[in-house]
Formats: sequence, structure tokens, C-alpha cells
Amino acid sequence: MKRSEINAALREMEAMIKEHRFELPPFCHFTPEEWQSKGHEYDEIRDNMLGWDITDYGLGNFDKVGFSLITLRNGNVKLPKYTKTYAEKLLYIKEGQSAPMHFHWSKMEDIINRGGGNVLIRVYNSTPEGGFADTDVTVHCDGVERTVPAGTQVRLRPGESITIYRYMYHDFELESGTGPVLLGEVSMTNDDNTDNRFYEPIGRFPEIEEDEEPYRLLCNEYPEAK
Repeated sequence: MKRSEINAALREMEAMIKEHRFELPPFCHFTPEEWQSKGHEYDEIRDNMLGWDITDYGLGNFDKVGFSLITLRNGNVKLPKYTKTYAEKLLYIKEGQSAPMHFHWSKMEDIINRGGGNVLIRVYNSTPEGGFADTDVTVHCDGVERTVPAGTQVRLRPGESITIYRYMYHDFELESGTGPVLLGEVSMTNDDNTDNRFYEPIGRFPEIEEDEEPYRLLCNEYPEAK
């Protein structure tokens, strides 16, 4: 991705967050210059990859496959000094974008429509070999249990949520014509390096072409503590 595309995506997500009156923690507003002076008191942010994240999954087609997100809090399965067992994210998806099919080996999560249009979450059980099981899927949405056929797209309107269990394949896209969506994610500790099983092998972080100065640093770009 070009840095200009990343900057535009960050500003677009900021505008959506402001529209829905969600307040961000201070570190989300740091400029790249401010990060240069931050010491070890900010190590939890660096070590647990808190902050801004723009992903095109290495496919180079952000407007079709990818989205913008912020990790607000997180533990760390590899560093025991961080004892949080939970994580929280905000995700922003605009019409035409989607997230690829995947499941998590360890993480269980709730995906919540925080505002905007409707999001469609497609669900499958996984087979022991990592394929799609042709079996009904039990889903829990806001305390209500129901059973849906394999491959069903569960619609989440603003305020609604779904629980995604371990080994449950899921992808998501927007319902056409309903507008962009601000999603919340509340989960167990998040580890993007080892806990994602994509149905089709893909990348995670974009390769960046530096065509302008960064507006914000992404969560994998922080300088070392001074």
C-alpha cells in the first residue's frame, strides 16, 4: 500500500469514530514525532501492538480485501509480565471491503456492530483437516442461541453482536447499500502472529510505499524507547 492510502484510511476511520462519539486513549493521537521521545513507560503499547493497524493482507487491493482497526488493549501470551487475558479492538469497514475466511486456534471473541450499516458474518465449523464442515453451526448472538446451516451469513445490525468460538471459520463483509460500519471486538488475548488460520494462505501487514510522510505510526512501526 502507498503511505498516502494508509493516511487516508486512518483519517476516514477517525472521522467515523468521531461521528459515533467513541473516545480513543491518548496514544492513538500521538504523532510520529511524539513517538520519538517516548520512553520505556510506553512498552506495553509497543510490546502488545496497541494502536493503529491497516491491513490489506498483503494482497494489494485494500478497497476489496482489508480494513482499518485499532487495538485498544491486549495481553501477551509470550510475555508473562503482561497479565491481561483479554483484548479490545475497533474495526472500520467501508462498502466493498471484506475480511478473508479464517478461524482462531486459541482466541474466542465477540464481534459487535457499534454503528453504521449492517455487517454480514459468514460462519462454518472447521473439519479436523482445516476445511469447511458441512454441518450446522450453533451461534450465540446477544444471549440468544440458534442453529444455522453451514455458510450462513449472520446479519448484525447496529448494537447487535455474535460470539465467535475457537475453530469457527468466519469472514465478514457489509450489506450492500447500508453504509460503512464501526465494529467492536472484545476477545481473549490477541496474537496475530500465531493464532490466525486463514482458509487460503495470505499475509497480514502491508508492504508500504513511502509516497508521503506518515500521519500516524502503525502498531508495528514504533521506534525503540529512548
